[in-house]
Formats: sequence, C-alpha cells, structure tokens
Amino acid sequence: MAIDCPYTGIVDYRQVALSFAQDFQDAGGSVLTNFEVKDIEMARESPSRCEDGMKYPIVIRNTKGEEVQCQYVVTCAGLYSDRISELSGCNPDPRIVPFRGDYLLLKPEKCYLVKGNIYPVPDSRFPFLGVHFTPRMDGSIWLGPNAVLAFKREGYKPFDFSAGDIMDVVTKSGLIKLVSQHFFYGVNEMYKACFLSATVKHLQKLIPEITISDIRRGPAGVRAQALDQDGNLVEDFVFDGGVGAIGNHILHPPRLH
Repeated sequence: MAIDCPYTGIVDYRQVALSFAQDFQDAGGSVLTNFEVKDIEMARESPSRCEDGMKYPIVIRNTKGEEVQCQYVVTCAGLYSDRISELSGCNPDPRIVPFRGDYLLLKPEKCYLVKGNIYPVPDSRFPFLGVHFTPRMDGSIWLGPNAVLAFKREGYKPFDFSAGDIMDVVTKSGLIKLVSQHFFYGVNEMYKACFLSATVKHLQKLIPEITISDIRRGPAGVRAQALDQDGNLVEDFVFDGGVGAIGNHILHPPRLH
C-alpha cells in the first residue's frame, strides 16, 4: 500500500546549506570549518566590546585553543548536538543515537520505472519512512534506506567503529531498552542491510518489475536520532539553553537529524 502525493518534492540540502553560507558571507559574516568545539563558557575577564558597544560574553573554544567570542549562540550540531548542548550545562537527556541508512541506486536504464517519489505507508511505531524511491536532482534514483545502528557517530560505512561512541550510546542512552522493545525489527533491518534480495522484496511491493540485477549499492546517511533514558524515540522538537547566565545567550534547537 502506498499514498499518492503528486505535489511532493525534493531538494539538495547540501546545495541549500552552501547557498545560505554564501549569503551569510556576502552579508559580511565568516564561516569557520574544521573548528571542533571543546568548551562553551562565559568570558572570565571583562567582555570585549566592538565599536557599537555590544558585549560578547560567550567564549567558544576549539581543540586547538582558538577562540571565538560572541553575544548569542544558536547551535545546530546534528550528530553531536547532545554533546555540544551539554557543554553549556543542558540536560543530557535525550541522547543522540546514530542510525545508518544504506541506499541502493537504480541502474540508469531502469530509471524510467520511477516517475516521482514513492513511499510505503510507514510503521507508526517508528520515525523511519521505510524503503522508498527518491528521484534525485541529478536524475539518479535512490532506493531505501534501511535503518541500522551505526557503530560510530559519523559511521557512514558498515565497518566504521568507535569504542568511545559505542560506550557513550550503551551507557548513557536508553538504547538497551529500545533494543529489548523492538528486537525483531532491528534484526530485520540488519538482515536487509546484509542481503540485497531482502530489500528488493520490499521494493517489489511498490514496483514489481524491479529485480536484484537492476540495482547496486549506493551511499549512506546517518540519522541523528534523539533517544530518551526510557528507550523512547524522541520525535518532537527539543530546545534547551543551559542554566544560569549562559542560558540567556545560548539556544540549542531540536536534537534531531
């Protein structure tokens, strides 16, 4: 069963982000990359002032010891949003658990089978959309994704692994409770990740003509899924700003993907 949504659309969010960055720079802003945040704190000495007298009491420091001072901070840290927000004294719950989604690519000679976005009716118990067909802006067709636990925050490959990230997820989030509640769902997702034929069976429910010879493995994405201590997948927005004086200057938006 599927739902016909003829007016739905797609966008390349990488291009959107680059466009926003360019607009920001054109307006006089600066974009810093490779700036791994280590500390967020109130300035210890008298806040610096620019010519118009505005105060910059927040200090953001990276792992190299470099600093940026600012008046207000709005974060949107994706897979690291829980760690970044905790630096300013926010509640550590919910935690971010990374779920990798593997995509398949439809071979060019079979792309004529897909005229638009095709989604199955999703399982209301989970925030995942299920295996679906997505025409890309470059003309390619992506199929999938599945949803399996990534063993690293930025684990875009099946064998990417970080012991620290795994320990963080197991000991500080409700992952164990989530697994106990939905064990067979997780096993099924792992099975689909290992065997293309299992994913093809789901695709054939929407387009019966699809065969395993029509597809090949494609890229993967990692969903920054918020999970509370009780093992519940947090599907709503979570805003926080920390406590004390620093909370008047910082806003951490939704801890979602």
